[in-house]
Amino acid sequence: MAVVNVQLLLTGNELMVGDIVDSNSSLIAQELQSLGLNITRKVAVADEITHLTEEMAEMTRRADILIVNGGLGPTVDDLTADALAKLMNVELVQHPEALEHVTRWCKYRGFNLNKPNLKQTFLPKGCEVIPNSVGSAVGFRVIVNDCHVYCTPGVPVELKRMIRDEIKPNIAAYIPETQHYHVNRFQVFGIGESSLQKILDENCPDWPTDIEIGFRASMPLLELKLTTKTQAAAKYKCKWIKRLRQLLGDHIVAEIDKKPLSFPQHLQELLLKENAKITTAESCTGGLIASAITSVSGSSQVFDAGFVTYANSIKENILDVDHNVLIKDGAVSQQTVIEMAQGALKKSNAQYVIATSGIAGPGGGSEEKPVGMVWIAWGSQNQLQTVSLSLPGSRYYFQHYVTAICIDLVRRLLIKSDEKPRYVLDRALP
Repeated sequence: MAVVNVQLLLTGNELMVGDIVDSNSSLIAQELQSLGLNITRKVAVADEITHLTEEMAEMTRRADILIVNGGLGPTVDDLTADALAKLMNVELVQHPEALEHVTRWCKYRGFNLNKPNLKQTFLPKGCEVIPNSVGSAVGFRVIVNDCHVYCTPGVPVELKRMIRDEIKPNIAAYIPETQHYHVNRFQVFGIGESSLQKILDENCPDWPTDIEIGFRASMPLLELKLTTKTQAAAKYKCKWIKRLRQLLGDHIVAEIDKKPLSFPQHLQELLLKENAKITTAESCTGGLIASAITSVSGSSQVFDAGFVTYANSIKENILDVDHNVLIKDGAVSQQTVIEMAQGALKKSNAQYVIATSGIAGPGGGSEEKPVGMVWIAWGSQNQLQTVSLSLPGSRYYFQHYVTAICIDLVRRLLIKSDEKPRYVLDRALP
Protein backbone atom coordinates (compact mmCIF):
# COMPACT_ATOMS: atom_id res chain seq x y z
CA MET A 1 0.00 0.00 0.00
CA ALA A 2 1.38 3.41 -0.99
CA VAL A 3 0.55 5.80 1.81
CA VAL A 4 -0.66 9.10 0.41
CA ASN A 5 -3.37 10.30 2.76
CA VAL A 6 -2.62 10.80 6.45
CA GLN A 7 -5.23 12.38 8.71
CA LEU A 8 -5.20 13.38 12.36
CA LEU A 9 -8.01 13.29 14.91
CA LEU A 10 -7.48 15.16 18.18
CA THR A 11 -9.81 14.45 21.09
CA GLY A 12 -10.50 16.30 24.30
CA ASN A 13 -12.81 18.88 25.84
CA GLU A 14 -9.74 20.80 27.02
CA LEU A 15 -8.77 21.44 23.41
CA MET A 16 -12.23 22.64 22.49
CA VAL A 17 -12.55 25.19 25.31
CA GLY A 18 -8.97 26.42 25.08
CA ASP A 19 -7.73 25.10 28.41
CA ILE A 20 -4.75 23.59 26.58
CA VAL A 21 -3.05 24.60 23.34
CA ASP A 22 -2.52 21.92 20.72
CA SER A 23 1.17 21.22 20.23
CA ASN A 24 0.82 17.50 19.54
CA SER A 25 -0.30 17.92 15.93
CA SER A 26 2.87 19.88 15.21
CA LEU A 27 4.97 17.15 16.81
CA ILE A 28 3.22 14.43 14.80
CA ALA A 29 3.50 16.38 11.54
CA GLN A 30 7.23 16.98 12.01
CA GLU A 31 7.91 13.33 12.79
CA LEU A 32 5.92 12.06 9.81
CA GLN A 33 7.54 14.57 7.48
CA SER A 34 10.82 12.70 7.82
CA LEU A 35 9.05 9.78 6.13
CA GLY A 36 7.81 12.01 3.33
CA LEU A 37 4.26 12.09 4.70
CA ASN A 38 2.11 15.18 5.17
CA ILE A 39 -1.11 15.45 7.15
CA THR A 40 -3.91 16.24 4.71
CA ARG A 41 -6.68 16.83 7.24
CA LYS A 42 -6.83 17.58 10.96
CA VAL A 43 -9.97 17.52 13.10
CA ALA A 44 -10.53 18.21 16.81
CA VAL A 45 -13.54 16.65 18.56
CA ALA A 46 -14.91 16.95 22.09
CA ASP A 47 -15.17 13.95 24.40
CA GLU A 48 -18.57 12.78 23.16
CA ILE A 49 -19.00 9.21 21.93
CA THR A 50 -21.37 9.91 19.01
CA HIS A 51 -19.26 12.73 17.58
CA LEU A 52 -16.09 10.68 17.97
CA THR A 53 -17.55 7.62 16.27
CA GLU A 54 -19.03 9.62 13.38
CA GLU A 55 -15.76 11.45 12.77
CA MET A 56 -13.74 8.24 12.93
CA ALA A 57 -16.08 6.64 10.41
CA GLU A 58 -15.71 9.55 8.00
CA MET A 59 -11.94 9.82 8.32
CA THR A 60 -11.24 6.09 7.98
CA ARG A 61 -13.20 6.06 4.72
CA ARG A 62 -10.94 8.76 3.28
CA ALA A 63 -7.53 8.17 4.83
CA ASP A 64 -4.84 5.56 4.40
CA ILE A 65 -3.59 6.32 7.91
CA LEU A 66 -5.47 7.92 10.77
CA ILE A 67 -3.68 8.95 13.95
CA VAL A 68 -6.00 9.49 16.90
CA ASN A 69 -4.45 11.53 19.69
CA GLY A 70 -5.88 11.57 23.18
CA GLY A 71 -8.69 9.76 24.99
CA LEU A 72 -6.69 6.79 26.32
CA GLY A 73 -6.59 7.77 29.98
CA PRO A 74 -8.31 6.31 33.08
CA THR A 75 -11.26 8.70 33.38
CA VAL A 76 -14.85 8.50 32.12
CA ASP A 77 -14.23 11.13 29.41
CA ASP A 78 -11.44 9.06 27.78
CA LEU A 79 -13.49 7.50 25.00
CA THR A 80 -11.16 6.59 22.11
CA ALA A 81 -11.29 2.82 22.71
CA ASP A 82 -15.08 2.92 23.19
CA ALA A 83 -15.64 4.88 19.97
CA LEU A 84 -13.48 2.58 17.87
CA ALA A 85 -15.07 -0.55 19.31
CA LYS A 86 -18.48 0.87 18.46
CA LEU A 87 -17.34 1.75 14.92
CA MET A 88 -15.87 -1.74 14.41
CA ASN A 89 -18.89 -3.42 16.02
CA VAL A 90 -16.67 -5.36 18.41
CA GLU A 91 -16.49 -5.68 22.17
CA LEU A 92 -14.08 -3.98 24.53
CA VAL A 93 -11.99 -6.76 26.06
CA GLN A 94 -9.18 -6.73 28.58
CA HIS A 95 -5.96 -6.98 26.63
CA PRO A 96 -3.28 -9.12 28.38
CA GLU A 97 -0.39 -6.89 27.22
CA ALA A 98 -2.17 -3.77 28.43
CA LEU A 99 -2.91 -5.39 31.80
CA GLU A 100 0.70 -6.49 32.20
CA HIS A 101 1.91 -3.00 31.31
CA VAL A 102 -0.31 -1.07 33.72
CA THR A 103 0.36 -3.60 36.52
CA ARG A 104 4.10 -3.17 36.08
CA TRP A 105 3.72 0.63 35.81
CA CYS A 106 1.79 0.87 39.10
CA LYS A 107 4.15 -1.47 40.94
CA TYR A 108 7.22 0.45 39.85
CA ARG A 109 5.74 3.70 41.18
CA GLY A 110 4.31 2.23 44.36
CA PHE A 111 0.69 2.77 43.29
CA ASN A 112 -2.23 0.46 43.99
CA LEU A 113 -3.80 -0.93 40.82
CA ASN A 114 -7.34 0.49 40.92
CA LYS A 115 -10.44 0.45 38.73
CA PRO A 116 -9.56 3.62 36.76
CA ASN A 117 -6.15 2.13 35.98
CA LEU A 118 -7.78 -1.06 34.79
CA LYS A 119 -10.04 0.93 32.42
CA GLN A 120 -6.94 1.53 30.29
CA THR A 121 -6.55 -2.22 29.72
CA PHE A 122 -9.93 -2.62 27.94
CA LEU A 123 -9.39 -2.19 24.22
CA PRO A 124 -11.25 -3.11 21.01
CA LYS A 125 -11.18 -6.86 20.41
CA GLY A 126 -8.45 -7.86 17.94
CA CYS A 127 -6.37 -4.67 18.24
CA GLU A 128 -2.59 -4.60 18.38
CA VAL A 129 -1.02 -2.93 21.42
CA ILE A 130 1.49 -0.12 20.92
CA PRO A 131 3.88 0.00 23.92
CA ASN A 132 4.11 3.17 26.01
CA SER A 133 7.56 3.37 27.60
CA VAL A 134 6.65 6.43 29.67
CA GLY A 135 3.00 6.49 30.78
CA SER A 136 0.34 4.14 32.07
CA ALA A 137 -1.85 3.95 28.96
CA VAL A 138 -0.73 1.81 26.03
CA GLY A 139 -1.58 2.86 22.51
CA PHE A 140 -3.19 0.50 20.04
CA ARG A 141 -3.56 -0.11 16.33
CA VAL A 142 -6.52 -1.38 14.31
CA ILE A 143 -7.54 -1.49 10.66
CA VAL A 144 -10.93 0.07 9.85
CA ASN A 145 -12.25 0.53 6.32
CA ASP A 146 -8.79 -0.43 5.03
CA CYS A 147 -7.36 2.49 7.03
CA HIS A 148 -4.54 1.94 9.51
CA VAL A 149 -5.62 3.62 12.75
CA TYR A 150 -3.00 4.42 15.40
CA CYS A 151 -4.31 5.54 18.79
CA THR A 152 -1.86 7.57 20.86
CA PRO A 153 -1.80 9.21 24.32
CA GLY A 154 -2.35 12.94 24.68
CA VAL A 155 0.58 13.55 27.03
CA PRO A 156 3.25 15.09 24.76
CA VAL A 157 6.27 13.25 26.20
CA GLU A 158 4.46 9.91 25.86
CA LEU A 159 3.29 10.73 22.35
CA LYS A 160 6.77 11.74 21.22
CA ARG A 161 8.34 8.49 22.40
CA MET A 162 5.55 6.37 20.92
CA ILE A 163 5.65 8.09 17.53
CA ARG A 164 9.44 7.82 17.22
CA ASP A 165 10.01 4.36 18.66
CA GLU A 166 6.89 2.47 17.61
CA ILE A 167 4.65 4.13 15.04
CA LYS A 168 7.17 5.56 12.57
CA PRO A 169 8.94 2.20 12.07
CA ASN A 170 5.56 0.56 11.54
CA ILE A 171 4.39 3.16 9.02
CA ALA A 172 7.71 3.01 7.16
CA ALA A 173 6.80 -0.49 6.00
CA TYR A 174 4.03 0.98 3.84
CA ILE A 175 6.19 3.53 2.05
CA PRO A 176 7.44 2.54 -1.41
CA GLU A 177 11.17 1.89 -1.64
CA THR A 178 11.40 4.43 -4.45
CA GLN A 179 10.27 7.17 -2.09
CA HIS A 180 13.17 9.30 -0.92
CA TYR A 181 12.20 12.25 1.27
CA HIS A 182 14.64 15.09 1.73
CA VAL A 183 14.31 18.79 2.53
CA ASN A 184 16.82 21.56 1.89
CA ARG A 185 16.13 24.63 3.98
CA PHE A 186 17.39 28.16 3.44
CA GLN A 187 17.13 31.15 5.76
CA VAL A 188 16.53 34.29 3.71
CA PHE A 189 16.50 37.94 4.70
CA GLY A 190 15.56 41.02 2.73
CA ILE A 191 13.12 39.41 0.28
CA GLY A 192 9.48 38.92 1.22
CA GLU A 193 7.45 35.81 0.49
CA SER A 194 5.57 37.25 -2.50
CA SER A 195 8.72 38.83 -3.96
CA LEU A 196 10.56 35.55 -3.61
CA GLN A 197 7.78 33.69 -5.41
CA LYS A 198 7.85 36.33 -8.16
CA ILE A 199 11.62 35.90 -8.60
CA LEU A 200 11.21 32.16 -8.98
CA ASP A 201 8.25 32.47 -11.35
CA GLU A 202 10.09 34.91 -13.62
CA ASN A 203 13.50 33.26 -13.60
CA CYS A 204 12.59 29.59 -13.28
CA PRO A 205 9.41 29.01 -15.32
CA ASP A 206 10.57 25.44 -15.93
CA TRP A 207 10.97 24.61 -12.23
CA PRO A 208 10.37 20.83 -11.91
CA THR A 209 7.12 19.78 -10.30
CA ASP A 210 8.80 17.03 -8.26
CA ILE A 211 10.89 19.56 -6.32
CA GLU A 212 8.31 21.19 -4.08
CA ILE A 213 8.83 24.81 -3.00
CA GLY A 214 7.56 25.85 0.41
CA PHE A 215 7.78 28.99 2.54
CA ARG A 216 7.62 29.64 6.26
CA ALA A 217 7.32 33.35 6.83
CA SER A 218 8.64 34.73 10.08
CA MET A 219 10.38 37.85 11.31
CA PRO A 220 13.13 38.50 10.50
CA LEU A 221 14.22 35.36 8.63
CA LEU A 222 12.04 33.69 6.03
CA GLU A 223 12.53 29.96 5.52
CA LEU A 224 12.53 28.58 1.99
CA LYS A 225 12.15 24.79 1.66
CA LEU A 226 12.90 22.55 -1.30
CA THR A 227 11.40 19.08 -0.84
CA THR A 228 11.99 15.97 -2.90
CA LYS A 229 10.20 12.68 -2.40
CA THR A 230 11.89 10.45 -4.96
CA GLN A 231 15.47 9.37 -5.50
CA ALA A 232 15.33 10.65 -9.08
CA ALA A 233 14.37 14.17 -8.02
CA ALA A 234 16.97 14.18 -5.25
CA LYS A 235 19.72 13.46 -7.79
CA TYR A 236 19.13 16.56 -9.90
CA LYS A 237 18.00 18.92 -7.13
CA CYS A 238 21.58 20.23 -6.77
CA LYS A 239 21.23 21.91 -10.19
CA TRP A 240 18.23 23.91 -8.98
CA ILE A 241 19.84 24.74 -5.65
CA LYS A 242 22.76 26.22 -7.58
CA ARG A 243 20.29 28.28 -9.61
CA LEU A 244 18.60 29.43 -6.42
CA ARG A 245 21.90 30.57 -4.92
CA GLN A 246 22.63 32.58 -8.06
CA LEU A 247 19.23 34.29 -7.93
CA LEU A 248 19.19 35.12 -4.23
CA GLY A 249 22.89 35.72 -3.61
CA ASP A 250 23.72 36.96 -0.13
CA HIS A 251 20.05 37.28 0.75
CA ILE A 252 20.55 33.64 1.73
CA VAL A 253 21.77 33.90 5.30
CA ALA A 254 22.27 30.17 5.80
CA GLU A 255 21.50 26.74 4.43
CA ILE A 256 20.07 24.71 7.29
CA ASP A 257 20.92 21.09 7.97
CA LYS A 258 20.20 21.20 11.71
CA LYS A 259 18.36 23.41 14.19
CA PRO A 260 18.27 26.91 12.62
CA LEU A 261 20.21 29.75 14.18
CA SER A 262 18.62 33.10 14.94
CA PHE A 263 19.82 36.21 13.14
CA PRO A 264 21.86 37.40 16.15
CA GLN A 265 23.43 33.94 16.40
CA HIS A 266 24.62 34.16 12.80
CA LEU A 267 26.17 37.56 13.56
CA GLN A 268 27.82 36.24 16.70
CA GLU A 269 29.41 33.34 14.82
CA LEU A 270 30.91 35.72 12.24
CA LEU A 271 32.28 38.04 14.94
CA LEU A 272 33.79 35.10 16.82
CA LYS A 273 35.59 33.98 13.67
CA GLU A 274 37.27 37.38 13.54
CA ASN A 275 37.78 37.52 17.28
CA ALA A 276 36.03 40.89 17.07
CA LYS A 277 33.51 42.85 19.11
CA ILE A 278 30.67 45.13 18.12
CA THR A 279 29.09 48.14 19.79
CA THR A 280 25.83 49.99 19.15
CA ALA A 281 24.77 53.62 19.19
CA GLU A 282 20.98 53.73 19.02
CA SER A 283 18.39 56.43 18.92
CA CYS A 284 15.19 55.35 17.12
CA THR A 285 15.68 51.64 17.89
CA GLY A 286 15.89 52.35 21.61
CA GLY A 287 18.32 49.54 22.46
CA LEU A 288 16.66 46.80 20.41
CA ILE A 289 19.86 46.07 18.47
CA ALA A 290 21.89 45.65 21.64
CA SER A 291 19.07 43.55 23.08
CA ALA A 292 19.09 41.28 20.02
CA ILE A 293 22.86 40.81 20.13
CA THR A 294 22.84 40.03 23.86
CA SER A 295 19.89 37.64 23.58
CA VAL A 296 22.38 34.99 22.48
CA SER A 297 24.33 32.94 25.00
CA GLY A 298 28.02 33.84 24.87
CA SER A 299 27.36 37.39 23.66
CA SER A 300 29.87 38.76 26.18
CA GLN A 301 32.60 37.50 23.85
CA VAL A 302 31.45 39.87 21.09
CA PHE A 303 29.74 42.71 22.95
CA ASP A 304 30.96 44.98 25.75
CA ALA A 305 28.74 48.05 25.56
CA GLY A 306 25.89 49.73 23.74
CA PHE A 307 24.64 53.30 23.90
CA VAL A 308 21.00 54.41 23.78
CA THR A 309 21.27 58.14 23.10
CA TYR A 310 17.70 59.20 22.48
CA ALA A 311 17.94 62.89 23.32
CA ASN A 312 20.25 65.24 21.41
CA SER A 313 21.92 66.34 24.63
CA ILE A 314 22.87 62.72 25.36
CA LYS A 315 24.21 62.30 21.83
CA GLU A 316 26.48 65.27 22.54
CA ASN A 317 27.49 64.40 26.09
CA ILE A 318 27.94 60.65 25.74
CA LEU A 319 28.98 60.14 22.12
CA ASP A 320 30.56 63.53 21.40
CA VAL A 321 28.24 64.34 18.50
CA ASP A 322 28.98 67.92 17.43
CA HIS A 323 26.36 70.38 18.66
CA ASN A 324 26.53 72.30 15.40
CA VAL A 325 25.82 69.15 13.41
CA LEU A 326 22.67 68.53 15.44
CA ILE A 327 21.56 72.12 14.92
CA LYS A 328 22.37 72.27 11.23
CA ASP A 329 21.60 68.74 10.01
CA GLY A 330 19.34 67.45 12.77
CA ALA A 331 19.39 64.20 14.74
CA VAL A 332 18.16 62.21 11.74
CA SER A 333 21.03 62.85 9.37
CA GLN A 334 24.03 61.18 7.83
CA GLN A 335 26.60 63.19 9.74
CA THR A 336 24.87 62.55 13.06
CA VAL A 337 24.93 58.75 12.70
CA ILE A 338 28.56 58.91 11.53
CA GLU A 339 29.53 60.81 14.66
CA MET A 340 27.40 58.52 16.84
CA ALA A 341 29.24 55.53 15.38
CA GLN A 342 32.63 57.13 15.83
CA GLY A 343 31.82 58.07 19.41
CA ALA A 344 30.67 54.54 20.27
CA LEU A 345 33.84 53.05 18.81
CA LYS A 346 35.97 55.49 20.76
CA LYS A 347 34.30 54.70 24.09
CA SER A 348 34.10 50.92 23.67
CA ASN A 349 36.49 48.09 23.06
CA ALA A 350 34.84 47.19 19.76
CA GLN A 351 36.08 46.90 16.20
CA TYR A 352 32.61 47.19 14.61
CA VAL A 353 29.65 49.47 15.20
CA ILE A 354 26.01 50.04 14.29
CA ALA A 355 24.39 53.46 14.71
CA THR A 356 20.76 54.43 14.05
CA SER A 357 18.71 57.60 14.07
CA GLY A 358 15.26 57.86 12.56
CA ILE A 359 11.60 58.72 12.93
CA ALA A 360 9.67 55.75 14.27
CA GLY A 361 6.31 57.55 14.33
CA PRO A 362 3.44 57.76 14.30
CA GLY A 363 4.19 61.43 14.99
CA GLY A 364 7.28 63.58 14.56
CA GLY A 365 7.68 63.43 10.81
CA SER A 366 7.89 66.28 8.31
CA GLU A 367 7.86 66.68 4.54
CA GLU A 368 11.65 66.68 4.49
CA LYS A 369 12.00 63.84 7.02
CA PRO A 370 8.84 61.68 6.95
CA VAL A 371 7.83 59.01 9.43
CA GLY A 372 9.70 55.81 8.60
CA MET A 373 12.93 57.54 7.59
CA VAL A 374 16.11 56.18 9.15
CA TRP A 375 19.82 56.83 8.81
CA ILE A 376 22.12 53.90 9.56
CA ALA A 377 25.89 53.87 9.93
CA TRP A 378 27.79 50.61 10.23
CA GLY A 379 31.27 49.22 9.88
CA SER A 380 34.62 49.96 11.46
CA GLN A 381 36.72 53.03 12.14
CA ASN A 382 38.40 52.71 8.75
CA GLN A 383 35.37 51.44 6.82
CA LEU A 384 32.24 53.27 7.94
CA GLN A 385 29.25 53.11 5.59
CA THR A 386 25.89 54.88 5.70
CA VAL A 387 22.47 54.52 4.13
CA SER A 388 19.13 56.27 4.49
CA LEU A 389 16.00 54.15 4.09
CA SER A 390 12.25 54.73 4.01
CA LEU A 391 10.45 52.08 6.09
CA PRO A 392 6.94 53.38 6.76
CA GLY A 393 4.69 51.30 8.99
CA SER A 394 3.82 50.88 12.63
CA ARG A 395 6.31 51.89 15.30
CA TYR A 396 6.81 48.23 16.20
CA TYR A 397 7.44 47.24 12.58
CA PHE A 398 9.85 50.12 12.02
CA GLN A 399 11.98 49.48 15.09
CA HIS A 400 12.19 45.71 14.60
CA TYR A 401 12.81 45.89 10.85
CA VAL A 402 15.55 48.48 11.31
CA THR A 403 17.12 46.21 13.94
CA ALA A 404 17.12 43.26 11.54
CA ILE A 405 18.50 45.37 8.69
CA CYS A 406 21.34 46.59 10.88
CA ILE A 407 22.30 43.03 11.81
CA ASP A 408 22.18 42.08 8.14
CA LEU A 409 24.34 45.00 7.03
CA VAL A 410 27.06 44.01 9.48
CA ARG A 411 26.69 40.36 8.45
CA ARG A 412 27.23 41.33 4.82
CA LEU A 413 30.27 43.38 5.79
CA LEU A 414 31.77 40.44 7.66
CA ILE A 415 31.24 38.01 4.76
CA LYS A 416 32.72 40.65 2.42
CA SER A 417 29.61 40.88 0.27
CA ASP A 418 29.69 43.47 -2.51
CA GLU A 419 26.02 42.90 -3.38
CA LYS A 420 23.40 45.56 -2.66
CA PRO A 421 20.48 44.08 -0.74
CA ARG A 422 17.01 44.56 -2.15
CA TYR A 423 15.84 46.62 0.82
CA VAL A 424 18.55 49.15 -0.11
CA LEU A 425 17.72 49.06 -3.82
CA ASP A 426 13.99 49.43 -3.10
CA ARG A 427 13.97 51.65 0.00
CA ALA A 428 17.04 53.89 -0.19
CA LEU A 429 16.46 57.64 0.03
CA PRO A 430 18.57 60.10 -1.98
